[in-house]
Amino acid sequence: MAAAQEHGEATRAALLPAFFYLVELESCGSTNDEAKELARQGAPEGTLVRADRQTAGRGRRGREWSSPEGNLACSLVLRPGLPPAQAALVSFVAALAVAEAVAELIPGRPTLKWPNDVLVGGAKISGILLESEPGPGGAVDWLVLGTGINVASFPVEASYPATSLRTAGATPDVDARLVMASYARHFHIWYRRWLEQGFAPIRAAWLNAAQGVGGPVTVRLATETFTGTLVDLDMDGGLLVDCSGVVRRVTAGDIFFGVEG
Repeated sequence: MAAAQEHGEATRAALLPAFFYLVELESCGSTNDEAKELARQGAPEGTLVRADRQTAGRGRRGREWSSPEGNLACSLVLRPGLPPAQAALVSFVAALAVAEAVAELIPGRPTLKWPNDVLVGGAKISGILLESEPGPGGAVDWLVLGTGINVASFPVEASYPATSLRTAGATPDVDARLVMASYARHFHIWYRRWLEQGFAPIRAAWLNAAQGVGGPVTVRLATETFTGTLVDLDMDGGLLVDCSGVVRRVTAGDIFFGVEG
């Protein structure tokens, strides 16, 4: 870890805004686990752990996340000083940053799928995982934001169609470190905006890039599945779905476009 951190300190100025402190690893089980351990040891906000490959990557709701070499796997330590529910809104910040980074590297315009997926041509190109630890006074002590972006490859057998930057038209010189630098630059801009202006500008930008607003969706919850029309995102990050005149608020679940039969 020490050698990796020294290397990271030597290269971060050339790659990233000064907010970030880069820790680069050849391999690890999970960059989120590495970042959490650093956070518990007092690592400053902006500590960013990147690994060439993960052997035990995971996604939202405990799902496995494939992390072969060539793709981006990174986790960022944040200390926003907010209550858990507010701190969790940083996932929308991250989704915007990923979308803007992807848009720089491929033709076409990425879209967003609630809560934090970035789609290219309707296929998933990234994943985001938040983990946090409570601190005194009701605020989180730290939050670790894990981000995976399919750069060189994508899982063929996945629960939702996937793609990669290379498949979507990125040039051969686009690699994980270049993608990380672009993502970090956009994240820093949106993160400061969120802390200074609140969720309103994040919500507006997310809705502007969201796929399926005004169209039919199927919502799968832990105990039921229902269909309706995707109408809005509220100020707490909940998805609003109109079910024949009754608006339901979704805070956890899976969204699929169209009506599944």
